Amino acid sequence: MIKYMFGLGILLAMSISSCKQEAAPQETTYINKDLPTIGIIIFDAVITNEILAPLDVFSKHTAKGEKLFNVVFLAAEQRAYRTEEGMRMLPDFSFANTPDLDVLVIPSSYESAKQYKDQQLVGFVNQQYDELDYVATHCAGAFTLAASGKVDNKEMVTYISGAQRLKEEFPALNVQDDGVVSVAHDGKVFSSNGSLVSYLGSLDLLETLTDPAHRKYVEGSLYLERLSAKN
Repeated sequence: MIKYMFGLGILLAMSISSCKQEAAPQETTYINKDLPTIGIIIFDAVITNEILAPLDVFSKHTAKGEKLFNVVFLAAEQRAYRTEEGMRMLPDFSFANTPDLDVLVIPSSYESAKQYKDQQLVGFVNQQYDELDYVATHCAGAFTLAASGKVDNKEMVTYISGAQRLKEEFPALNVQDDGVVSVAHDGKVFSSNGSLVSYLGSLDLLETLTDPAHRKYVEGSLYLERLSAKN
């Protein structure tokens, strides 16, 4: 009887251990090394449409059905995150295991100081910047990129009414008037007002990465013309 109970205990312990291992998120995302890779950063309370807009735009296939990019989500830890609007998300890769990136997308939250004062996040952006072809920020993601120290003198825009704060925090930036400018483009840096304007910023970058014809095709796939159509 004692041997039976001992054996049962071992099996139970193994079962619990197995369950714990299965519950842990795994980095299993397939990367096609023949395609450029676009990484989108996520964190707790990230604004949902600032990560879904680039995913939506860059994951669209061509008119011939060809995939153009690997699009992956990145985070400091390999765990579940919850967006500002309540959506639960798992990153494809942690910062420590990020694949080679061509483009990095930096979204924001309604408490942006938590991001641009986060040494791990800012350090990751700093580490990646020089190897990137392009980096895109949405809303207060501009603060996080500015905190990396890599974009002094660059033209950048942030959320509407946020220009003065961005100037005060990072006086070396060439901050654009967010009451007029929706998307700024300076060299390898794209920045937008965020929220649904993240789509416009993503489409501008898409056109740079591809061509105007593909941008128009993606805009058609998104039914963007319906947003301005009068019934």
